Amino acid sequence: MKKIITSSQDLGLVIRAVRKSAKVRQDDLAAVTGVSRQFAVDVERGKPTAQLGRVLLLLKELGITLTADIPDEAATVLDALHMKKRDEAGGE
Repeated sequence: MKKIITSSQDLGLVIRAVRKSAKVRQDDLAAVTGVSRQFAVDVERGKPTAQLGRVLLLLKELGITLTADIPDEAATVLDALHMKKRDEAGGE
């Protein structure tokens, strides 16, 4: 099921719902992902200043994928940026 996320609160509710449906405790999720239990609690409550990288760890552990629906014209620019990054990485 796809769910549109428009706020940190929306994302927090999705994370909480998936975690609860998987019968995973907050402290267990925190331990597996290397974050504090308080961080997991804050994310589920929709704390807007949560570090994105750590939030992505929680999403990955719960099997949640995050996608961006971008305009077609931006997709062309994004593809070029990805190619440039690959070329730069290959030259190291």
